[in-house]
Amino acid sequence: MPKFDRPQPPVFERVEDERLYRKQHLAAAFRLFGRFGFSEGTAGHITARDPEFTDHFWVNPLGKYFGHIRVSDLILVDSHGEVVKGNAPVNRAAFAIHSQIHEARPDIVAAAHAHSLYGKSWSSLGRLLDPLTQDACIFYQDHALFDDYKGVVLDTSEGKRIAEALGDKKAVILKNHGFLTAGSTVDAAAWWYISFERSSQAQLLAEAAGKPVPIDHEIATLTHSQVGTDSGGWFSFQPLYERIIEEEPDLLN
Repeated sequence: MPKFDRPQPPVFERVEDERLYRKQHLAAAFRLFGRFGFSEGTAGHITARDPEFTDHFWVNPLGKYFGHIRVSDLILVDSHGEVVKGNAPVNRAAFAIHSQIHEARPDIVAAAHAHSLYGKSWSSLGRLLDPLTQDACIFYQDHALFDDYKGVVLDTSEGKRIAEALGDKKAVILKNHGFLTAGSTVDAAAWWYISFERSSQAQLLAEAAGKPVPIDHEIATLTHSQVGTDSGGWFSFQPLYERIIEEEPDLLN
């Protein structure tokens, strides 16, 4: 069987170049989330760990529409929740959740959370996704359920419990709230969110139409190993990145 090599995430010699890359891809992820309808009022956030100050993360400013965010709009927040670069406030829930995830998982560069329609719908069921399709196998035995909703997350203690529920997985369903995904690149975290949302939509449609038949454990496990790697998540995001910077180049400003 022939071997097909595919591009891998870039490796940088200069921290300044890596920081710019992460910020550009973070701004692009926000624009795409806006395109996909994941923006709802002031809710939702994607974070990217700074490559030099690793207990700091870049995030969207509170109240800025996803579809308008540029690189220059991103703010840098430290481990105490203080904005150290930028002129806008940070979403308190973004700090309470993401700070604890970044602290608990040094391997995570980025985490994404939004109040998207199918994520909210699926989260109300208090169930994990089933391996109904090849794409859903991305998350097979690689996502968790946080079953402890107590209102808007404003305290880091609840963020810590969410991080504990996530564990070493790529996604967590926040019951009665929505989804959160994480990855070793901004691209992977964003792609996991998009794919998780669409897989939940597919299962909701399948169950509304009839009784779907899941993929068996052995094949679902194999498929996860083929489509669920972080490098694969990074690569799957690249066509979307190329499209959005072609159509909305101002996001790089």
